[in-house]
Amino acid sequence: MNAKARSVNEARFTASPGRPVTWTGLHGSSLALALRQAAQHAQAPVVVVTRSSHRARALEQDLRLLGEQDLPIWHFPDRETLPYDPFSAHPDIVSERLAALAALAKLQQGLLLVSAPTLLERLPPRSHVLGRTLDLAPGQRLDFDDFREGLLHAGYEAVEQVYQSGQFAVRGSLLDLYPTGLPHPIRIDLFDDEIESLRTFDPDSQRTTGELGALQLLPAREYPADAGDLDQLRRALRLRFDGDMRQVPVYQELRAGHHPQGLEQYLPLFFEETESLFDYLAAPPRVVLQDGVTEAMTAFEAQTQDRYEQRRHDLERPVLSPEELFFPVKTVLEPLAERAVVQLAGGAEDVREREHFATDLPPELPIHERGKTGSEALLDYVAAWPGRILFAADTPGRREALGDTLRAFGLQPQRFESWREFRADDATLGLAVLPVESGFCLGDDLAVLTESQLFGSRARRITESRRDDRDPDAIIRNLADLDMGAPVVHEDHGVGRFQGLQTLEVDQREAEFLTIEYADGDRLYVPVASLHLVSRYTGASPETAPLHRLGGDQWTKARRKAAEKVRDVAAELLDLYARREARKGFAFKLDDRLYEEFAATFPFEETPDQHAAIEAVRADMVSSQPMDRVVCGDVGFGKTEVALRAAFIAVLGGKQVALLAPTTLLAQQHYSTFTDRMADWPIRIEILSRFRTAREAEDVLKRAREGQVDILIGTHRLIQRDMRFRNLGLVMVDEEQRFGVRQKERLKALRAEVDMLTLTATPIPRTLNMAMSGIRDLSIIATPPARRMAVKTLVAQWDSAMLREALQREIQRGGQVYFLHNEVKNIERMAREVEELVPGARVRIAHGQMPERELEQVMLDFHRQRFHVLVCSTIIENGIDNPSANTIIINRADRFGLSQLHQLRGRVGRSHHLAYAYLLTPEPRAMTRDAQKRLEAISSLEELGAGFTLATHDMEIRGAGELLGEDQSGQIAQIGFSLYSELLTRAVEALREGREPDLEESVRHGAEVELHLPALIPDDYLHDVHTRLTLYKRVASARTEVGLRELQVEMIDRFGLLPDPARNLFAVARLKLKADSVGVTRIDMGSRGGRFEFSEKADANVEALLALVHGNPARYRMKGPSRLQVLEAPENDQERIEAVESLLDRLGAQLA
Repeated sequence: MNAKARSVNEARFTASPGRPVTWTGLHGSSLALALRQAAQHAQAPVVVVTRSSHRARALEQDLRLLGEQDLPIWHFPDRETLPYDPFSAHPDIVSERLAALAALAKLQQGLLLVSAPTLLERLPPRSHVLGRTLDLAPGQRLDFDDFREGLLHAGYEAVEQVYQSGQFAVRGSLLDLYPTGLPHPIRIDLFDDEIESLRTFDPDSQRTTGELGALQLLPAREYPADAGDLDQLRRALRLRFDGDMRQVPVYQELRAGHHPQGLEQYLPLFFEETESLFDYLAAPPRVVLQDGVTEAMTAFEAQTQDRYEQRRHDLERPVLSPEELFFPVKTVLEPLAERAVVQLAGGAEDVREREHFATDLPPELPIHERGKTGSEALLDYVAAWPGRILFAADTPGRREALGDTLRAFGLQPQRFESWREFRADDATLGLAVLPVESGFCLGDDLAVLTESQLFGSRARRITESRRDDRDPDAIIRNLADLDMGAPVVHEDHGVGRFQGLQTLEVDQREAEFLTIEYADGDRLYVPVASLHLVSRYTGASPETAPLHRLGGDQWTKARRKAAEKVRDVAAELLDLYARREARKGFAFKLDDRLYEEFAATFPFEETPDQHAAIEAVRADMVSSQPMDRVVCGDVGFGKTEVALRAAFIAVLGGKQVALLAPTTLLAQQHYSTFTDRMADWPIRIEILSRFRTAREAEDVLKRAREGQVDILIGTHRLIQRDMRFRNLGLVMVDEEQRFGVRQKERLKALRAEVDMLTLTATPIPRTLNMAMSGIRDLSIIATPPARRMAVKTLVAQWDSAMLREALQREIQRGGQVYFLHNEVKNIERMAREVEELVPGARVRIAHGQMPERELEQVMLDFHRQRFHVLVCSTIIENGIDNPSANTIIINRADRFGLSQLHQLRGRVGRSHHLAYAYLLTPEPRAMTRDAQKRLEAISSLEELGAGFTLATHDMEIRGAGELLGEDQSGQIAQIGFSLYSELLTRAVEALREGREPDLEESVRHGAEVELHLPALIPDDYLHDVHTRLTLYKRVASARTEVGLRELQVEMIDRFGLLPDPARNLFAVARLKLKADSVGVTRIDMGSRGGRFEFSEKADANVEALLALVHGNPARYRMKGPSRLQVLEAPENDQERIEAVESLLDRLGAQLA
């Protein structure tokens, strides 16, 4: 037995086959240092088996933080599904797994992390993963059809547009492919049968981002998946299971040629034999077993057997036995005796072969933030410690806050950018961003103190990339993803039902039309050039939306009636406008250089609508009129960044900022975000909440009065009568609908004096209406972050088996669960029931009646993943972002409002994992009709960005009349939200200019251009109907030639060179813009000539027009005052386009 304690720098693998060694004394994250040291000196790969997926991920992070990039570190992740789950793992997880398997075959030195349950899985044979790789490079010949077949056989899915791993799309001579194991998709450009280039591109914008010199292609699934393989599986299912296969949905889907989810549960039926993870390794590995591995494997084996017993008699989904899908625990553990094994143990256990390391956990040294109270314990510890100390902060913002606190105690740590930089220096005290799992001491040489030691548990903010370069119309105008039969509004003909795109032959040429069906089966074919007249109908549910008669007067009457009401509303609004504009606000002076410097620290790319919201707020603040803007965006869509920029502008302008949040937890989260983001700026940020002592709060109030606080974040305390600021310039309110009438009156009083910014996910109908009518400005952020998945929503009655499965699934994949039970009186009984459903799960309770400190500790423990299930009240409605919580169960969901359900559902799905929301209800007879409608609305609107649409559903369910005024709501339902707001805007403009609004005036259509040539996006160039529809809408709605040109570049980049009909489409759109600018309302030009029609207020150059007619009377002739007859035109399509363009240029030329 080795008695001497070693340094982690001396860690080596001394175990040999049949002679295991136990490592003891490795505390906190020092384990990662010891593993790195030993792995770097081992001439073999090292497999580290952890007891859970969560432990594997935490260890992987520590290994990457505490070392160089020179040592390969691979993590073979868990599928994050339970045994016998009827669905597959997320494609990103499959991609990570296959990339790890392929890398293991070449791994001579490095670390592989795997959880105990995952090690038991039977995997596809190496021949599947390694035998199906394909190397590609520019200049290589590629048989297109064979390559496509090979992709299908390797499990790639043919789609219209590539957006996630394992997909490919063919677009003429381009092939888009999202290869397994790569972070970006690839665009393969072919010239005949030769690869011309390999380019990476952004899956969201579909724009090229870089070049690749070569590519190794791995299979996309863990089983072969072309039609032949799936047929073989069908035969294997018939042979393997008795029973009527007509009753088995999986079998029937395979028979219909579909690819059902969850086929991994039949993986052994694809292959003659399966293999283990160890079979993939290139060389015999060293094995490290964390303590508790055997117990974790045994528990997983028992759970699998239990789930098998529950399902083995299910005739509709036959299952394989556990032995066919997983290796028995014995089979995995016994061969390890023949390998060199290191066993990890926590304490100094009495074992035969032991290596003890001289590490320790640092003591708890609690201090208070911002230097409020000195900490004798910390100062004594620093004075007594003989070696070096590194203070490890979670984020750059926390580093700055921690630095301020330490300086207040007289400690001056030196700042470092990384662990490596600190180790290379000889500074006694260091401070770095190092979010390791836990602190540690290395002998007497070095101590790493994390925020856990200094502040107790710290909620760590984890953000994800938010990139999306789509350029969406406002959500209500967007036509993407319209289902067949969905209600749409044509501004001249009324509300009908969308029936898809249709290609018709007109004048012996093909043209594409959007088809709308009206009452009595009448159909309207809308040319794609006029799609700006069509919008999605919003204002009532699709079932209750009106259906107008084509050519009847029903629409005309509905529109006239709405317009009359609009005139009255507009008159009232003008009075409000006048009062608003008479108020003078503060015009902030903006230092562009400093502002851009701050904006550049936003770590993600702004989405287009987020950028638009930021710019709108910026413009509001520099104008002298007080800002009153509502920013509506779903949970996690980037509203906070809008608030950060606004606050920065205000502080830069010498004003104070108040940020009002409805709950203490949300205020705390905003405080962390603001301090983190403004860490490098001399901005003083404070928080007022229940978590502050009375003395601390009084000190903050005093400094706010004296102007020594720049940004004050807090709850209702901020709007109490005694609250005074020295120089308040901006008030921001998060989730305004959560405040009561009294608080809103106080906010209204503030609104008269300062700039006001309201952030909300689901605006209440009154807010929506005020924004609609222009009393308050509205910015909608409807673009979701990249790779965010919609939350899967299930409405069901209480079912213990279903709930057990939901809880087990989430806990199994290393996640956490919110269990919402909104009755504090019996919440403890509910927590006991949850514990009985899943024995072994760690369950805690949180509700608003708990003492503040206890509540804060529970929430922070939940964030640090110290327990699995949080049984709570609606206190979590606005809480700390927790990306690892991806299942929410809401008991008695029928008692919640629609926006509340949407907010609660938004607590999960904040990472790229598929999230679940279970809405538990009593039987239908026990629910009100409104409750049933609300649940239907929330479950049908699963898609991201649905908050705004849900608000309009809420208007309909709650009776918009009560909130908007009886008359208005009916008009909105009749003509739809978008047209109503357009009529209102026009009526206000007319009254403002002193004109009577023209109720019959049609919406401005723009010029009609008919050149008798094919102008469409051909089906064989772009097959996907929804993408075509969106592009048609964008072309028709383009306002400038620059916008059209950018759209053209984007299309060529995404889909290849434009065919002639698509080029014509852009040419016609360009001519429409030119015709509009000259005042031409219609151009009809065929190969035998045609005509130009002018509006009464045409802005054409009259002299140029007269010169045309007099100079060439055989070709040009005036027919009446507003029509120019053209008697001859070129036969060739391109020449005809150029002739019309030349004529418009002449008419548009300004007089010298």
